[in-house]
Amino acid sequence: MVQGELALENQLIKQLNSVGYSSVDVKDEASLLANLKLQIEKRKNTSLSETEFKKILNILNKGTVFERAKILRGEQRIERDNGDSLYFHFLDKDNKDSNVFQVTNQITIDGKYENRYDVTLLVNGLPLVQIELKRRGVEMAKAFHQIVRYTKNSFASGSGLFQYVQLFVISNGVNTKYFANNKVLSLKQTFFWANEDNKKVTSLDDFTSLFLDPYHLHRMISNYIVLAESDKTLMVLRPYQYYATEKILERVKNTTNNGYIWHTTGSGKTLTSFKTSQLLLNIPEVYKTVFVVDRKDLDFQTTKEFNSFSDGSVDGTDNTKALVKQFGDDTKLIVTTIQKLNNAIGGNRYEKIMSELKDKRIVFIFDECHRTQFGETHKRIKKHFLKSQMFGFTGTPIFADNAIKNQLGKRTTKELFGDCLHKYVITDAIKDENVLRFSVEYVGKYKQKKTSSLNFVDIDVEGIDTKEMLESDDRLDKITDYIIQNHNRKTHNEGVSEITNFTGMFCVSSVSVLKRYYELFRAKKQEGKHNLKIATIFSYAPNEDLDEDDYTVFDDDMNVLDTNTESNYSRDSLEDYIGDYNKMYGCDFTTKDSQSFYNYYNDIARRVKNREVDILLVVNMFLTGFDSKPLNTLYVDKNLKHHGLIQAYSRTNRIINKRKSHGNIICFRNLKKATDEAIALFSNKDANEIILMQPYEDIIELFNEALVSFLNTTPTLESVDELESELDEEMFVKAFRELMRLKNTLGCYADFSFKDLEITEQEFEDFKSKYIDIYEKVRNGSATEKESILNDVDFEIELVHKDEVTVYYILSILKQMVKIDNKSFEKKRKAVTDLIAGDIKLRSKRELIEKFIDENLLHLQDSEDIEEAFDNYWGEQKLVAFNNLCKEEKLNENKIQAIIEEYLFANQITSINAKVDDAMLERETLLKRKKTVKRVIEKIMSFIETFVDDLAA
Repeated sequence: MVQGELALENQLIKQLNSVGYSSVDVKDEASLLANLKLQIEKRKNTSLSETEFKKILNILNKGTVFERAKILRGEQRIERDNGDSLYFHFLDKDNKDSNVFQVTNQITIDGKYENRYDVTLLVNGLPLVQIELKRRGVEMAKAFHQIVRYTKNSFASGSGLFQYVQLFVISNGVNTKYFANNKVLSLKQTFFWANEDNKKVTSLDDFTSLFLDPYHLHRMISNYIVLAESDKTLMVLRPYQYYATEKILERVKNTTNNGYIWHTTGSGKTLTSFKTSQLLLNIPEVYKTVFVVDRKDLDFQTTKEFNSFSDGSVDGTDNTKALVKQFGDDTKLIVTTIQKLNNAIGGNRYEKIMSELKDKRIVFIFDECHRTQFGETHKRIKKHFLKSQMFGFTGTPIFADNAIKNQLGKRTTKELFGDCLHKYVITDAIKDENVLRFSVEYVGKYKQKKTSSLNFVDIDVEGIDTKEMLESDDRLDKITDYIIQNHNRKTHNEGVSEITNFTGMFCVSSVSVLKRYYELFRAKKQEGKHNLKIATIFSYAPNEDLDEDDYTVFDDDMNVLDTNTESNYSRDSLEDYIGDYNKMYGCDFTTKDSQSFYNYYNDIARRVKNREVDILLVVNMFLTGFDSKPLNTLYVDKNLKHHGLIQAYSRTNRIINKRKSHGNIICFRNLKKATDEAIALFSNKDANEIILMQPYEDIIELFNEALVSFLNTTPTLESVDELESELDEEMFVKAFRELMRLKNTLGCYADFSFKDLEITEQEFEDFKSKYIDIYEKVRNGSATEKESILNDVDFEIELVHKDEVTVYYILSILKQMVKIDNKSFEKKRKAVTDLIAGDIKLRSKRELIEKFIDENLLHLQDSEDIEEAFDNYWGEQKLVAFNNLCKEEKLNENKIQAIIEEYLFANQITSINAKVDDAMLERETLLKRKKTVKRVIEKIMSFIETFVDDLAA
């Protein structure tokens, strides 16, 4: 017999009792509050009056989840009835034993809908962990989506204590994952726990023993949840990040030895290393902790984030004086750049202050140590700080096989830092779905085995070893045309909108070649052959035109701004290209001073991350340390090897959503051997099938096999309409979902054509519309009850959504419909309605857009009048809908407007039930009023979705 959900729940509670949780009878908000009051009284050895407890609840019921996380961790104070002050903490972070751990189940909270939660872990009376269970065999996504519904429907209800949940746990007994409580929840950000060797802990029994043990849970909540100021979100460390931090803390407490952490590129090394720096502050023997980064990594967001932990610690300029001041004052945590640290100890200017630190125990944490620690600076630091302890983080260690000789000889990471304390390689990260695999395509003549291939371009990639051949005009021109032809496919940017789904980077062999590529792209754009936004940045050192530097991608490019040695030729070219950039984005950057150039660097980084640059053209810059989740494509016309190759490829493998299924690597040189060698060096010789995507032909075969299974269930569109039960609809959704995943992957290949599939593009799109129909049925009413199995299906709607299909895009098509013949008008009208029907974000606006076409478009004489006419029409319809809502439901217009404005500002509405109740003009019975409030909330959210959300006009 399969274990049911109730049996799993009872088993979990029994196990939690055995590891230190006491069961408590809390079933609703009233008993939750009563228990909270009792726990505060016990911990403070006092009694609270109702007035005093209300003051505590007033402290608790404030702000967002992020702001409440700060309240949870901070010291609190209330004034007692007798005038005395009562100081207390809701959570004792430093002493686990002063906290009380309890477990309860089936708490019912009445919000937008009545929700009953499975298992809740209380710490000092506050719900800090919520566990949702499904019976064995049910996909994990069901429990996840249940959590999502709770956060929207009821967590903020009443006193809002469930807004204090720090961690969620989802499990079906066999698989168990955890994740932090955030305003935006993603299944991609749910994690398995693991042991120190990265072996997953999947079963609920094992997870409970290891992760939910009160001692470990206390450490996770107190030490390993990061309150990220820049995004106002909670981030919980993953197991490998936890073990790495613990290893360093243990080594600092017990030894004076150094060490390094090998965590693959894209696994969150900066978060791990900075959290380590924070926790080192708690070790009394450590005088100071210095977190050292490369200047080029200090983009705006990183600077903001680091300063949120240590105000003013990051200075983006070359000013070393502030750093020296921190070395001399009581600042415990210093965040600095390798450049300023070198300045501080490298001369006589600051010798007096710095010499006083020679015998102090200072711990240095180096982020991306392989880029900053292979020159004289490492020797200077060791020589100056006699009792220093050094720890490095790297995704690509330097071994004997990939060491590069410099003036100090060949040096490895182990020689510099000692033992590897924890390892998490790229194969681990891919298996854990923390980074993506790579699809590597080689473009050139040797693809003749499939002469119809779009990758068969008359470009030699094998057997060419002369600079003349590599840099011939004909070759560079053909590569440029290939990129123009295929870029939109690679980046899923198939529309004409300004908004792209993903972006690309093009790395080339030298600055001189980069300039020729840039000129080609610019000339072809002027000829109207493309509309891609091309940007570039490069150093202009005097040796730029020597033979290409194949492998030195870890050079510190931001250090070559010496105006006495620069190459005027390259500087003039870069100034010209920056001029194009300034015109494109309304900026005023220049190479004429180092700060402006540094600001230009940061601005490019920001715009790539914001999808405002289509292709970034580089030589070395941005190939290491730069993280941009929307970057999914790397074009390569440069010899790469070992760590340089892995670092460059890894610019593309950050996870963002389900549409980004892998990183695209398009090689215009034959890097097959180099790719195999790099994978073997940084994982193992058999890791190719884990790290690299299957060939195009194999994925086609997988799609057609999945299609056969799909058509056996629903062979025609009509058969979808005839599905008899929700179970049948669930099977249809899961089967078509798999087809969409495979189609999404195939869509990035240059070779892709529906001709290779056993379904036409129109048939696929028609089935997709049926898929969306079922999704909308679930979302909008007929499947809103908890017992509906469709509520728990993960529709993976990101696979359907296209960012470029916005109202703005629709208007661009409508402009083409002004003053055209009836036949053409009807054809374009159908195209618009089909486009709206196929986009999940526009469906709520469908009726209004069609009404605008029918009632307004035929009367317009000039296409330039479209936007103004639409704005006026949209405003009128919005006002009519708002007035009808308030009139039909008898609501105070000003109060409803305030509710809507709060949602638009904060993306949530605190105590929405009470606010809607307050906006009702007529009093009703309690039962009737409860139903009315729910109905009004649904209408308000529908109004926002239709008239406000995603309106790009």
